[in-house]
Amino acid sequence: MEYIYGALLLHKLGQPVNEENLKKVVTATGAQVDEAKVKTLIASLHGVDIAAELENASALAAAPAAPAGGATEKKEEKKEEKASESAAGLASLFG
Repeated sequence: MEYIYGALLLHKLGQPVNEENLKKVVTATGAQVDEAKVKTLIASLHGVDIAAELENASALAAAPAAPAGGATEKKEEKKEEKASESAAGLASLFG
């Protein structure tokens, strides 16, 4: 995870996300550098537009919020219906 954070930090600061810079970031944290993880991450990010991916991730994270509000309203309506049904049932007992 620290390697991904390091790559994001480098991107945020406008520095090239490459093996040398990523090793410097990880070393600065006091952690030991795992060469295999660095090489794998850099290879995975080759040709990836990090800014576009972050923007896409933000859009996807915001999208599910809309249906959740509708579901909450439906639950509240059901609770109100149950409460009114319960009150009607009690009223019939006491006539």
